[in-house]
Amino acid sequence: MKDIHKILVGCDFSKYSKNTIAYAAALAAKFQAELFIVNVINKREIDTILKVAEGQFDRNVEQYIEKSAKDYAKRVQEDRTRQMDKLIDEIGCGDLKIHKIFRIGVPFQELISAVEDEGADLMVMGQKGRSDLAGVIFGSNAEKVFRRCPIPLLSVRSKKL
Repeated sequence: MKDIHKILVGCDFSKYSKNTIAYAAALAAKFQAELFIVNVINKREIDTILKVAEGQFDRNVEQYIEKSAKDYAKRVQEDRTRQMDKLIDEIGCGDLKIHKIFRIGVPFQELISAVEDEGADLMVMGQKGRSDLAGVIFGSNAEKVFRRCPIPLLSVRSKKL
């Protein structure tokens, strides 16, 4: 069995996130591994803001909307950093070497990319997360990661909440 030095955990701040991160943190403590907590800001949200700029004839309005989209991503990351810090405090895993990673893009693609970029040895994900109708029709992000993940992936089943 390959040694585990880096554990990556996906965090979408759903009701399942705390349990999933706690499980990954327990594994990191047991293996004395680094823990990478990854959150993806869905590009679809930013694209929606930018769509407003399409068809505008006034370049000043377009520039304002582009700036608003960048500001939105920055505000979301700041808010999610606070949420992540709160989860880390609640779980009590602050003594671990923890890396907080934020990405913008298609969630399952960015999670796979983070695995590769960070050289993770194990990925931990909850079996469910925030879902919507598109997830039901086209498959969840978790399911897509399960199919494509290049390293062992541990699925954490949450207790009934």
